[in-house]
Amino acid sequence: MDIGDIISKVEGRVAQPLEVRQNFAVLIPLVKKGNQWQIVYELRAKNLKRQPGEISFPGGEVERGETFKEAAIRETIEELNIEKENIDIIGELDYIVTTSNIAIYPFLGVINNINVDNIRPNKHEVDHIFTVPINFFINNEPKLYYIDLHPVISKDFPYTLIPNGEKYKWRFGKYSVYFYSYNDYIIWGYTAKLTKHFIDLIK
Repeated sequence: MDIGDIISKVEGRVAQPLEVRQNFAVLIPLVKKGNQWQIVYELRAKNLKRQPGEISFPGGEVERGETFKEAAIRETIEELNIEKENIDIIGELDYIVTTSNIAIYPFLGVINNINVDNIRPNKHEVDHIFTVPINFFINNEPKLYYIDLHPVISKDFPYTLIPNGEKYKWRFGKYSVYFYSYNDYIIWGYTAKLTKHFIDLIK
């Protein structure tokens, strides 16, 4: 292999996070209610296999051949039972790579030409939707907790191949978990983290 072969493989490529097993895309939907801009949230259906009854944004796994933006729009259409014409994408926010090797790509968008109170979401996926004024998040910081991340080493790990063997000083991590309490709803986890990221951008 010569340098020309190497250049052809690397030049102009777009960097990707390593070891990501699944890519997800979500939409942070904004709606105008009265004179207030609000964020739309979903309460996930209670019969779902993953995170039943939890609060989330519209979104799901990116399918083969589609962009992250296309996935966010498609999932929002499917979950909220609205049309593509009802969704105007404003832009892309910072993405998350989770501790379980999943990447979540969030987009900010506006839901137009439909009254949010008339939206009837897909009952197979969404129990119901609700909205929270943006000003609530601007005026109320979330509660912050941390989860300590410790390496769990398998018994067959080849300690003999690394300096200091079993006494090797592994790095430890901390994972931030945010909680917002709004009326009877608890918004937490990645949904709260993405909410806070959006609010921090506009404050």
